[in-house]
Amino acid sequence: MSQSKIANLNSKIRSYWPLIKSLQTGLLVSTGLAGYMSARCPIFNLGTMAGLFVSLMASISGSTILNMWWDRDIDAKMGRTQKRPLASGAIDPTEALRVGLVLSVLGVGLAVAMDALYGLIIFAGVFFDVVIYSMWLKRRTCWGIIWGGVSGGMPILAGRALGVGNLDWIGILLSFGILFWIPTHILTFSMRYFDDYKAAGVPTFPSTYGFAATRATIAISSIFAALAMGWAAWGIGMEIGYLRVLFVLSGGLLTLALVSVFRPTERVNFGLFKYASLYMLSSMFLMML
Repeated sequence: MSQSKIANLNSKIRSYWPLIKSLQTGLLVSTGLAGYMSARCPIFNLGTMAGLFVSLMASISGSTILNMWWDRDIDAKMGRTQKRPLASGAIDPTEALRVGLVLSVLGVGLAVAMDALYGLIIFAGVFFDVVIYSMWLKRRTCWGIIWGGVSGGMPILAGRALGVGNLDWIGILLSFGILFWIPTHILTFSMRYFDDYKAAGVPTFPSTYGFAATRATIAISSIFAALAMGWAAWGIGMEIGYLRVLFVLSGGLLTLALVSVFRPTERVNFGLFKYASLYMLSSMFLMML
C-alpha cells in the first residue's frame, strides 16, 4: 500500500473515531467480556474471546454510527455536538450510513456464526438502540431512555449467554444492573446540558418532570443498580474480598446520588456522572477477576 493510501486511511479512521464514541463503546464491550468471563473463568479459548471482542466492537460501533447518522440534524443544534463529523459536514451522511450498516451486519453476522443465541441478543441490542430508541422514541418521549438502557444491557447478557449456553438469572440480573445504571449516567448528563437538549427539541427528564424529580430518579435507579450488581456478583461466587470492593464502590455511587438529591450542585452532578462510569468499569473488572 502506498504512503498516500495509508495517509488517507489514517485520516478516515481519525474522522470516524468520534462517531463510535470510543469511551462509551469500550465500556459496553467490557461489559460483554465481563459477562462471558463471569461464566468461563479462567479463559482458555482465546479464539472465542477474540470473536467476542470483534463482534461486540463492530456491532456497537456500527449502531453508534447509525445513531449519529440519524441524529445529525439535532446534533447540529447543540453546542456540545455541533463539531461532530456528521453534524459539521466533515463526513458524507451516505458514506456514514453505509459504514454503520456494514459494521452492524458484520458484528451481528459474526455473533450468529459463533452462537445463535449470542447473535440473537446482539441483534436485539442493535435493534433496540437504533430503531426503537433513536428512530422512534428519542424525539417523542423522555422515557425512551428505558429502551436505550435495555440495549445497553444486551452486551453483558450476550456475553453471559455465550459462556453458559443459555439465559440464566445471573445474566438477567447483570443486564438489569446496566439498565438501572443508565439513568445515573444519562440523566446527570441531561441536567448538565439542559439548554442544549431544549434547543434541539429533545424531551428529557429534567425538561418534563423537573430537576428535583430527575435527581430522585437517579438516586432510586442507583440503589437498584447496586443491588442488582451485588446480587449477581454473589451469584457467580465472587470472593469476599472482591465483594467488599464492590460494596465500597456501590457505597460511593449511592452517597453521591443521595448528595445530589439533598445538596444539589453542578459540581456534585458532574461528579456523579463521572463516578457512574468509573463504578461500572470497575465492577466489570471485578467480574472478570
